[in-house]
This record gives sequence, C-alpha cells and structure tokens, in this order.
Amino acid sequence: MTFEEIREKLIKDERNREFTQAGQVPVYQMSEKACILIIGQAPGRKVMETGIPFNDQSGRKLMSWMGIDRDRFYSEQIAIMPMDFYYPGKGKTGDLPPRKFIAQEYHQDCLALMPDIRLTLLIGKYSMNYYLGKLQKKNLTETVRSYEQYLPDYFPLVHPSPLNFRWQKKNPWFEEEVVPVLQEKVRQILG
Repeated sequence: MTFEEIREKLIKDERNREFTQAGQVPVYQMSEKACILIIGQAPGRKVMETGIPFNDQSGRKLMSWMGIDRDRFYSEQIAIMPMDFYYPGKGKTGDLPPRKFIAQEYHQDCLALMPDIRLTLLIGKYSMNYYLGKLQKKNLTETVRSYEQYLPDYFPLVHPSPLNFRWQKKNPWFEEEVVPVLQEKVRQILG
C-alpha cells in the first residue's frame, strides 16, 4: 500500500463520509524519508480548516520544544500521524476524543511506509494509551517525567496546547529538564 492508496481509502471510508461531503481531507504529514514521527490526538478545528497539521499555537510551542523552525518541522524528515486524521468535533469540556478505528486500522499501514523512524513523540494521553499501554505510569505527568524509560523509541510529551499552561506552570521541571533532552535527541537525529 502507498500513501496515496491510504489517503484514497480514508476518503472513501464510510465512517469519514461527513468530512468528505464537507470537503475536508485527512490531515497528516508523512514521507518515506521521515526519521521523527509525531503522534498527537487529532487536528483541531483551525488545523482542519487549513489542512496543515499543528498549524496553530500548539504547533508553534511544539516546534519550540523540539528546537526546530517551521521549515524543518514541515520537511520530509518529520512525519505527523495523529490518532485521528479528522477533527472529531466539540464535546462538553473540549474536543471529542479521536475515533479509535483510525489508529487501529490505518496506523500500521502508514508506519510500514516509514522504515527510518528513529524517534516517536507521543503527544498527550490518547497516543500514550495506544502506544505505551500498560507501560505507562499512574498518570500523564509521571509518564512524561519517566520519559527516559521509553527511549530510544518513544518520547512521551504533554500536549503543547495553550490550554495546558496550568500544567506547565505547575511542572517547571518539564521545560527545565525534559525539553533540553528532547532538543538534543532531535538535533542528533536530524543532523
């Protein structure tokens, strides 16, 4: 299967019909040349409108944490494969969770086309639940704090959303200790 075939399959998938009928396309960024993979939860409303992953404040924060600029972030070296390729909609307390079938039925085909991934950033609870499962700690904070235990394959991160400012303020160790390690890993991989 190719990336184009995966895209066609997504667009034709009956479960994505409402998005296709609204003229929306799946939002992701993948390349056979990718060496860093970012797995977030799902595109937000603004990202869905532009069709560019992380094209918002969260993306700017993530680029800062990684220590790279926009050109590098949107290069073939960086893949972005969210847990859902479409904006799942608004819920009572925020966005709805990503639909489970996307990761279950599409991620393996995508991963098979990116053999050179050397580091996967797991952004937020949904990607950690799916990819770390029982290896997670008692909560997201402890999982992120224990990032070294998941290296060299995975690097768990809190979501870079501006809505997480309280978490970041309450956990200054993240920017002081974790972000510099992330930047060094990214620098080593990208050269």
